Amino acid sequence: MPLGLQDLLCSEDVESLELGQSGVGSGFDSDSGSIRSSTKFSFPDDAQEVLVRFIDTESDNSTRSDYQIRLCSHSFDLFARAYSVSWILKACAHHRFLPVTGYLAVNYMDRFLELHRILEEKDWAMQLLAVTCLSLAMKMEETFIPCLLDLQADCSEFVFEPKTIRRLELLVLASLDWRLRSVTPFSFIEYFAYKADPSGKYARYLVSRATKIILSSLHDINILDHRASSLAAAAIICASDEIQDLAFTNPDTAVAWCSGLTQDKISSSYQLMKQIVINNNVQRKQPVILSQQRVMPGVRIEFASLWSSPPSRKRKHEERDTMVT
Repeated sequence: MPLGLQDLLCSEDVESLELGQSGVGSGFDSDSGSIRSSTKFSFPDDAQEVLVRFIDTESDNSTRSDYQIRLCSHSFDLFARAYSVSWILKACAHHRFLPVTGYLAVNYMDRFLELHRILEEKDWAMQLLAVTCLSLAMKMEETFIPCLLDLQADCSEFVFEPKTIRRLELLVLASLDWRLRSVTPFSFIEYFAYKADPSGKYARYLVSRATKIILSSLHDINILDHRASSLAAAAIICASDEIQDLAFTNPDTAVAWCSGLTQDKISSSYQLMKQIVINNNVQRKQPVILSQQRVMPGVRIEFASLWSSPPSRKRKHEERDTMVT
């Protein structure tokens, strides 16, 4: 029997594609702060077995403790990282990316900076790295992705040519040994929300609120001390603290949500998350976004040269002069 044109069409719609994304099982609505998906969670029979494997491997793509020490010892590194995290989250909200996309972009950036250091004179280099890491993350997680120029629209001080970003993508990929698939808190968050609230009455709110807490925590370098599973559990507990019916949820009860969780790690992450929630009650000052400057291909921005000796004052002016407002 011959096939009609309708037989060649995919049966999936936009919503079903979003539900198939890894991380939070739906798109994140940055305007309402809610999660776009069905009203009820469903998990395969082997869900906990899969999460146990995630816990066993979650430290594979995390940074070493000496990376945090180096960041704290160099004020430029610390400020540049915080600014880049803010840009990544702002760009994700602008393009309505999944929360896991922003998380992965920050993960790639931290793992790259663990191996390399950007000179203070190259202030635009950190922006280029942030754009590149977000570009890689969106290719991993998003169904619909903007072009590289649109990715930087309304969010960047500088606008980099696509071929410049692609060159740096290769360097980042090589530095990360092509290991882009990382375990994130969003691998656990829906399952933990179900464990905290089996009735499902508050589950959607728990996921939405915990997602906001996790994304806010990316600004704090202390998050690098904590594993993804513990951060997810801690964020769900923090969200549960705001619901009277779930006030009994705590690190002691959360440890039973999945094999491999430990009470001390959840407690430590919970204390960090709780502090972040308190701090975020004060309006965070947004970074100043300057008018865009277009970085033309003629500018030398090979990242291999960024860790060489600083350029002379004359050379620096020459670089700036090649940029057009």
